Amino acid sequence: MRLIGYFRSSAAYRVRIASNLKGLTVEQVSIHLAKGEQMEPDFAALNPQKLVPVLEDGGNRLVQSLAILEYLDEIHPEPPLLPADPAGRARVRALALIVACEIHPLNNLRVLNYLTGKLEITGEAKLAWYRHWIAEGLAAFEAMLAGSPGAGRFCHGESPGLADLCLIPQLFNARRFDCPLAAYPTLLRIDAECESLAAFREAAPGVQADAE
Repeated sequence: MRLIGYFRSSAAYRVRIASNLKGLTVEQVSIHLAKGEQMEPDFAALNPQKLVPVLEDGGNRLVQSLAILEYLDEIHPEPPLLPADPAGRARVRALALIVACEIHPLNNLRVLNYLTGKLEITGEAKLAWYRHWIAEGLAAFEAMLAGSPGAGRFCHGESPGLADLCLIPQLFNARRFDCPLAAYPTLLRIDAECESLAAFREAAPGVQADAE
């Protein structure tokens, strides 16, 4: 199994956490997004979207982190990333999608580059954009967790799952851009719980082989 990613890619970060939780041996291959290596023809042939991660498993090549996570959960079901009950699975997926579909697509590298390049906005305006969408998404995430009977030690219950795998990389990104986080005490509590687990610590950007 081979994972093509980038140390600071939050989508690749999600997959690293999952593979660690499941005890999988995964070869890590780096594509340097900041240098534009994802635009090279060889990589574009692997993923026409020119995005990471790409997971290669035997003859299978998979893209899009949430699809990869569910694939890993199906072929290596322990520990599970989704609850057993349909309502619980829907809740966890909804939390994960707040990050994967509402926050991350607005703030990823290609969007930020378009803002400062094609639209010629200032660095200050770009940061305001980034922080706005972080605040919008994390406020909703916090509200869905605070006081919810589904929340436990982690986003859902007492073990980490799909929602936590999306939340923790997003909090990393928020800190990288100095986004205020004090308004999200439930998220910070869960972040601390995840930080106590080696699977999360060993997936962190700063400890990857391609970290700068």
